[in-house]
Amino acid sequence: MPERYAKITGWGKYVPERVLTNADLEKMVETSDEWITTRTGIKERHLRAENEQCSDLSVKSAEKALASAGLKATDLDLIIVASTSPDYLVPGVATIVQDKLGAKCGSFQITAGCSGWVYALVVGTQFIQSGAFNNVLVVGTDVVSYGTDYEDRTTCVLFGDASASVVLQPSEQPAGVMTFELGSDGSGVEALYVPGGGSVMPFGAYKDKIFNERLMFLKMDGQTVFKFATRTIASSMKRVVDKAGLLPEDIQLFIPHQANLRIIEAAARMMRQPLEKFMVNIQKYGNTSAASVPLAMVEAIEEGRCKPGDKMVMCAFGAGLTWASAVVQFGVGEFTPAHTLFSLGRARFLAKRTVGRAQDLVQQFLLAMQFRRAESRKKK
Repeated sequence: MPERYAKITGWGKYVPERVLTNADLEKMVETSDEWITTRTGIKERHLRAENEQCSDLSVKSAEKALASAGLKATDLDLIIVASTSPDYLVPGVATIVQDKLGAKCGSFQITAGCSGWVYALVVGTQFIQSGAFNNVLVVGTDVVSYGTDYEDRTTCVLFGDASASVVLQPSEQPAGVMTFELGSDGSGVEALYVPGGGSVMPFGAYKDKIFNERLMFLKMDGQTVFKFATRTIASSMKRVVDKAGLLPEDIQLFIPHQANLRIIEAAARMMRQPLEKFMVNIQKYGNTSAASVPLAMVEAIEEGRCKPGDKMVMCAFGAGLTWASAVVQFGVGEFTPAHTLFSLGRARFLAKRTVGRAQDLVQQFLLAMQFRRAESRKKK
């Protein structure tokens, strides 16, 4: 029986019309366009309309993905929605998306912070590869604005709302997710979380405390998250590339989570690849959480930066703390570790990988020293 792959056959995005610029934020909190741009790379972000819910954004991007794949909603076997900002705490938003689309299939939500869509893509791939399903819709949507405190300048400048979707279908030719890594470190939960409203601090018993201390909004320890991301994103991408039997030079496009331009630039340096090979659209949308990676991927396809047969590396990190990386081939083409080894020459491949690992160790040491010096200066 031939091997079965999960090919991306359709894609679509939706971004709300309302735009919040840095100039707008200057009127709301103590900040400036220069401060935001220098530290994050963000110039503007899109926010949902008052009557737009997570499910509405999801349906709009999903309908475009279905049309791109030439499918009807009734053709779907499964819907997976990655989100941390559903319409309701219960039920999950996926079942609402299923109903609004008019689909007749199972659905579920994945909550893994900004890493959620890469998690969902990997999960959807397993259903295709196992032969259980033939048509799987994978959606990444977040309306982070509803949980953002626009009196907190450390968070309100970062986030925007968006949705992006892909359709997965089986292929006998190499395509889709080839290697992946899913990770989490729950010890960092309080670095990025909403303190109030869950079972730890329910509204019924802690209503006054939650509202007085504004604990119903997203809280973030920016320095901790920045350190985590800087250490994680490049190392995780390197591992999935290595697992695929590839070198960074074999990758046509890197699609990192759009959280901070400085993190993306650091990842490019640590991968020893030019920044031009990294998809960057953070300046237009800010951090759109679970929609970040698929939104960047769809735009890359629309701009012609991702062509059939190209190999991409996707990586995201977020609340949890979680991270997820995957080597993804867009369309079909020759893609096996054996093919790569023989095309490069085994000796050359192994030599470059050995040198790369040595360079990685040096980079990790220098990065650790930078963080220690920063901590020392902070204490002084």
